[in-house]
Amino acid sequence: MEEADLLNQTTSVTYIQLRGLSVNQKVQMTVFAPFLTSYVLTLIGNILIVVTIIYDRRLHTPMYFFLSSLSFIDVCHSTVTVPKMLRDTWSEEKLISFEACFTQIFFLHLFACTEIFLLTAMAYDRYMAICKPLQYMTVMNWKVCVLLAVAIWTGGGTIHSISLTSLTMKLPHCGPDEIDSFFWDVPQVIKLACTDTHIIEILIVSNSGLISVVCFVVLMVSYAVILVSLRQQISEGRWKALSTCAAHLTVVTLFLGHCIFIYSRPSTSLPEDKVVSVFFTAVTPLRNPIIYTLRNEDTKNALNKFMGRLEGRGKK
Repeated sequence: MEEADLLNQTTSVTYIQLRGLSVNQKVQMTVFAPFLTSYVLTLIGNILIVVTIIYDRRLHTPMYFFLSSLSFIDVCHSTVTVPKMLRDTWSEEKLISFEACFTQIFFLHLFACTEIFLLTAMAYDRYMAICKPLQYMTVMNWKVCVLLAVAIWTGGGTIHSISLTSLTMKLPHCGPDEIDSFFWDVPQVIKLACTDTHIIEILIVSNSGLISVVCFVVLMVSYAVILVSLRQQISEGRWKALSTCAAHLTVVTLFLGHCIFIYSRPSTSLPEDKVVSVFFTAVTPLRNPIIYTLRNEDTKNALNKFMGRLEGRGKK
């Protein structure tokens, strides 16, 4: 009887209610405009970066190939959660079906894990370009770049996302059917599960948490090696390389900082979780146009040339 009751309770939870950004509906409606603006700028900025890099042959280098991939991932990553969040700011019933919940988890971790490994590949690209420039074009040729991209998407993002989604889908959910968040993620799944989740939590920390920590350490070490090697270069080239590395380090810190903060302790909820998640899903995807375009002369020149060409066609 107990097993039958548990099964009935589990299957009865078909929708989850999200509390959203705040329990105060007026507060949620107030933040609609800034988050909509951020999302629109994220789409426009990152899409412009991708189109500009494709358009300008001078940017057909490994660094900009990875940068365009990063911009594409940021567009996808923000689209997984932000449109639903924006719609919910005007709705009192913020419901999401179980099917949509796990679809959200799959794509959220697909793009997040892919971005982690892509940032690592970008660090390796910068290491070869700065520390071993004579071997750079031989090692980082287009075949290697494409193979790295395929490996990152399949071996990194897809396998990680499938394994994580499979683990969480097996957990029974008997209620409650409400979570204090604006999207559905692994910590919320564990919190609502009506079974012992200790082993699952260890697996998740070993998966998401360990990946984030290891990649963060590897990235910090690689950039430390780069900075040490820059001491032997001429002033102009050194400052240009330092600017590029500083941009990469900013991206790494913002992105991996969230992953370590959330997935190293999936069962423990902190008041700061929602704020950190807001920056992770709605704010940090906007960083690429700001960090890379506004700080990079090559990208700015190519973008101005591209926009000028568009204006010229519009006048015709």
